[in-house]
Amino acid sequence: MLSAEKRILLSGRFFNQMRLSSNVGGSEQHPALMRLFGLMDRGRTTLGAIWGWLFVAFWVATDGFPAEDLVERLPGQPTVGFRQFAGYVDVDVNAGRSLFYYFAEAQQDPHLLPLTLWLNGGLPLFLFFLFFFPSIHYFIDLWEFRITFGGKKCFEVKEYTFFIFVFKCYFSSLLLQIGNPLLNLDRDAQATYEFFWSHGMISDEVWLAITRDCDFDDYVLTNPHNVTKSCNEAIADANGIVGEYINNYDVLLDVCYPSIVEQELRLKKLATKISMGVDVCMTYERRFYFNLPEVQKALHANRTNLPYEWSMCSDTLDYNYNDTNINMLPLLQRIVQNHIPLWIFSGDEDSVVPLLGSRTLVRELALDLKLKVTVPYGAWFHKGQVGGWAIEYGNTLTFATVRGASHMVPFAQPSRALHLFSSFVRGRRLPNSTRPSIDD
Repeated sequence: MLSAEKRILLSGRFFNQMRLSSNVGGSEQHPALMRLFGLMDRGRTTLGAIWGWLFVAFWVATDGFPAEDLVERLPGQPTVGFRQFAGYVDVDVNAGRSLFYYFAEAQQDPHLLPLTLWLNGGLPLFLFFLFFFPSIHYFIDLWEFRITFGGKKCFEVKEYTFFIFVFKCYFSSLLLQIGNPLLNLDRDAQATYEFFWSHGMISDEVWLAITRDCDFDDYVLTNPHNVTKSCNEAIADANGIVGEYINNYDVLLDVCYPSIVEQELRLKKLATKISMGVDVCMTYERRFYFNLPEVQKALHANRTNLPYEWSMCSDTLDYNYNDTNINMLPLLQRIVQNHIPLWIFSGDEDSVVPLLGSRTLVRELALDLKLKVTVPYGAWFHKGQVGGWAIEYGNTLTFATVRGASHMVPFAQPSRALHLFSSFVRGRRLPNSTRPSIDD
């Protein structure tokens, strides 16, 4: 059993639509939690995956983990000083819908320390839980899922959102952190091509054609994007110049060649390709690892023996791309108006949801809320180096970048990502003055 005072971190990429019940399991909820539920319900909108994972959180906090979910040994993992559990929480047995979880206890005082629930996912279709195993360099991924209650689909998981809930009986305070989020497609889509141009990845002529011929107000993610023919031609020219040998999630990293790494993995050779300290072949290594029967057995995963391999992005589930057209700024505005601190951060090497769009949208959000700048835009530091840049509005709204980070910030900059996350959890501003003299 977990003690009453806990912190829970939930993340699920994007905000989707659903209506929320006012009770969990019929029990009355804490006003702070209901305040968040209420503001989402009034807009018929939720912060992606919150309902299903609150179900998991309550299950964890009240019942603990069943003994049969104990992971006794994970292949390739060195000896660890903590217990770990993995398995499923059934949501709709008849429909075959379940939530897969992985849980690692703290090494010391696990019943006293905060509980963190972290979800991570994105377009298209996949949800994955980011957890790094020392020495084997793998992430643990969750199976894709949708949740239904009463026969009605409630949500699908998208985009990238963090939640902190502090347990004091139930919940007493709320914090929200969002990383590299798709907030407003018509602004974020345009920012991608501005990012390409500002980083020398497309020509002046192509960028000028995009700015001249493209109206992103009605832009949609699927082809032909609901734009003019000349705009589509300019976009195609841009994508052609960028080419397939660039990782759009981190434009500075080298790319991995799948055929080479898969052959090396079959031969049990070292398959890592390091670029700027990052194993760029991790995606393929991960797919190979999590399809090993002994790994799935150890994690109590794939209990129904699915007739296809696990993959991070699956075509088995349908994805409603229309949901990407939802403007999330009104919801964020209501969150801040309800005095819930909000952090938004971006990896500065990401061209998929670039900081250019996010920074502009956060500034507009602050202007709409009439929030004044409380901490001017400036560098924050970690280990004596610039970790990124940040600005704070009204002691409530913060935008931060992470220098050298990708779309998945912990992937390329794990130490800086942890520092940013730790500052957020502890309610501290990012340090902007603790640095050694440059002349030392």
